[in-house]
Amino acid sequence: MVHYFTTSDGLNLAYDVQGTGVPVLCLAGLTRNMDDFEPVVEHFADRAQIIRLDSRGRGASDHDPNVMNYTIPQESADALALLNHLGIDKAAILGTSRGGLIAMARAVTAKARLSGVLLNDIGPEMDPQGLSHIMDYLGRPSAYRSFEDAADKLPKALGAQFPNVSHAQWLTYARRIWAEGGSRLELRYDPGLREAIEAQSVTGALPDLWPLFEAFDGLPLALLRGENSNLLPRSTYEEMQRRRPDMIAAEVKDRGHVPFLDEPESLDVIARFVARIEV
Repeated sequence: MVHYFTTSDGLNLAYDVQGTGVPVLCLAGLTRNMDDFEPVVEHFADRAQIIRLDSRGRGASDHDPNVMNYTIPQESADALALLNHLGIDKAAILGTSRGGLIAMARAVTAKARLSGVLLNDIGPEMDPQGLSHIMDYLGRPSAYRSFEDAADKLPKALGAQFPNVSHAQWLTYARRIWAEGGSRLELRYDPGLREAIEAQSVTGALPDLWPLFEAFDGLPLALLRGENSNLLPRSTYEEMQRRRPDMIAAEVKDRGHVPFLDEPESLDVIARFVARIEV
């Protein structure tokens, strides 16, 4: 069941809590929402308290009238506000893509509130081609008329990164990303995200995020990389392992950016990560 809490600037953000055990806060990618973590609830609610958040402007959460508030620092503050709302002092973060960047920000600003971090296909260095691909679709209307239409056409659109995905899996994927509309599927996020990201990337230079990764020192850490990821370079994946040899890590076969989190490799890494968390 979806619940809501109100941020200090008056937005109602959607969240869900299921399961018992160590708290794991699930933060989705730039345009994604809590539905991406359905497999985590299905497989791990028996051993962890799975907390899923729709960041501002995504999923069932309010859109921000000021799109310039769609920033990692603000979304990090919102995630912390949710934990405060729930009375949770410390939680692990399972961060997919942008959610992992939020975890890096939290390691610098509120590390005492972290019990561990699992990064899903994200790291301190990102492939410019992958970033360019995100800008190709960010804020653009859907090209699909229905969920079935999307499931039929997604293999051609994404099959190079995601081979061996069944029609049923593509249908689930489509339902998590889009909503039914009139003549076509509709975005489940504020298209104003495009304006925000364009404004934030106007210099064209990416900041050095390795100091944020190093801020995870002393925390249980895990990493998933899609075998065909166009965002997390394999060289970065390997360097992250070199710097943190204790990190649980795996590449997910037949997946790009991002793994669905229901694959055997993903489930194994999540299980080992949850077992390692101490609260």
